[in-house]
Amino acid sequence: MKQDTILLAHGSGGTLMHKLISGLFASKFSNPILDKLDDSATFELPPGRVSFSTDTYVVQPLMFRGGNIGKLAVCGTVNDVSAMGAEPMYLSCGFVIEEGLAVSELETILDSMVASAKEAGVLIVTGDTKVVEKGGADRLFINTAGVGVVRDGVDIGAAKAKIGDKILLSGTIGDHGIAVVSEREGLTFETAVESDCAPLNKMISSMLDVSRNVHCLRDPTRGGLASALNEFAAASDVGLHIIEDRVPVRDEVAGACELLGYDVFHVANEGKIVAIVEPADADAVLAAMKTSPYGVDAAIIGEVVDEPKGKVLVDTHFGSTRILDILVGEQLPRIC
Repeated sequence: MKQDTILLAHGSGGTLMHKLISGLFASKFSNPILDKLDDSATFELPPGRVSFSTDTYVVQPLMFRGGNIGKLAVCGTVNDVSAMGAEPMYLSCGFVIEEGLAVSELETILDSMVASAKEAGVLIVTGDTKVVEKGGADRLFINTAGVGVVRDGVDIGAAKAKIGDKILLSGTIGDHGIAVVSEREGLTFETAVESDCAPLNKMISSMLDVSRNVHCLRDPTRGGLASALNEFAAASDVGLHIIEDRVPVRDEVAGACELLGYDVFHVANEGKIVAIVEPADADAVLAAMKTSPYGVDAAIIGEVVDEPKGKVLVDTHFGSTRILDILVGEQLPRIC
């Protein structure tokens, strides 16, 4: 492309739009399905149940330590499909671009999407691009949708938790939210806080290789670990009991939360999975998590209990017990 920035004419349906699509999007995402440039992608799926998910990403800033909005969009949808016990296969992506966005910045974002899709083993097979006038989109919005095939014998859902099940977490919490807010606010720490944004499908696959008794899976994104746990408790009509000292948190993230007045349980993550697993299989699933570079800090953080139904209790560092509520309002705006 000859232009340095995106122009409104790039969304007009004319020559500039075709150059944008063919010269940037189609060339970056090239694969045999996408290369046909038909109105929709046509592909085959193996027999079985299908998992399908969609999400829209509006994070600001677009770039942050450990990732950007493009990496976030691919990994977020891959992880949502995987959390149903499915192997993600195909993604779509839609872009709403504000005129004036630098083409070089868009290229960086697309390159990260290509790298994340390659790591996850998925293909971006269809998409759409819209360009809006300045002030109409806060620079760039991305929507991704994903489809995958659920393994035979796997039955995962928020309402599947059973009393006595163990609660596992794949690693440290709060990294993504603090990375984004520190970038936005210009905060610096002795050790840089990076987003944990990552595709988790291969780690989840290894977990399911060792156990068909994984009852619940969720990536604790907006609302953090607190929201994911409360959703499980409510859907399954059980209580969840968490030991705070077992929940891994980086020192710099804990310090930032204390400084900013955040509860780390409510801070977003983009590369973690929380699992509820039958107790006899918990150690094997934990070991499988730890074989992944994204699960080296995995831990068993609690268990499912009978009472209080629909609530999450946390044994704190101080020896007391508190109810971990779901976040009521916005703690960290625009983090995914």
